[in-house]
Amino acid sequence: MKVIGAGFGRTGTLSLKRALEQLGFGPCYHMFEVLQAPQRAFAWARIADGEPPDWDAVFAGYVSTTDWPACSYYAELAEHYPESKVILTTRDPESWYDSMKSTVAARDTRSRVRADLPGDAPLEEMEQMFARVSADYEAPTREAVVARFEQHAREVRARIPAERLLDFDVRDGWVPLCRFLQVPVPEAPFPRTNSRGAFELPKAAPK
Repeated sequence: MKVIGAGFGRTGTLSLKRALEQLGFGPCYHMFEVLQAPQRAFAWARIADGEPPDWDAVFAGYVSTTDWPACSYYAELAEHYPESKVILTTRDPESWYDSMKSTVAARDTRSRVRADLPGDAPLEEMEQMFARVSADYEAPTREAVVARFEQHAREVRARIPAERLLDFDVRDGWVPLCRFLQVPVPEAPFPRTNSRGAFELPKAAPK
C-alpha cells in the first residue's frame, strides 16, 4: 500500500482514485470495490465489530485506497504501512453536506444500490458496514454532521506528520498531487468525475 486516502466520500475520492491509477498507483480500493463485490462487506463488518484486521488480505492486489470504508481506518493503515503517504481530500463542509444528502444519503440511492446487488448479497452486513465506518450523515442536525466532517479533518492533520500528508482539493489538479508523490505531471487532463449532477453507482460484478 503506497497511498492512503483519508478523506470522506464526496470530497473527490473517485477523481483521486482515477488520478492515482493514471499515475501508476493502482489498482485503487474505493467503496465501489465493495459495491461491485458485496461479499467484501463481511470482512469490513467484522473489522467494525473489533476483529483484528488482516490489512494485507483486505487490500491484496491494491496499491492505494480512497473513500469509505478505508478512510475510517486511515490511522491504522498509516501505521501498518509506514512507507505510505496519506492524502486528505478536502471540500467546503457545507457544500459537502449538501452533496451527501443529495447523493450517498438519498433514499433513492439506497434503493438503486439494493436493486443492483445480486440476490445473495449480504445486505445486513452492508448496512452495518455503512453505518459503522462512514460519516454519521443521519445525525439529527445538519450542524452535527458538518461538525463530524470537520472533526475528522482535524484529527487527520493532528495524527499524520505534515511531511507525510497532503491536504488536497481535487480542483487543484495534477500539480500538487504529482509534487507530493514525486511523479511527472501527465499531459492528460485531471480526471473530474462523479459530480452531484452526474452521480455514478457501479454495478455488482456478474458471477
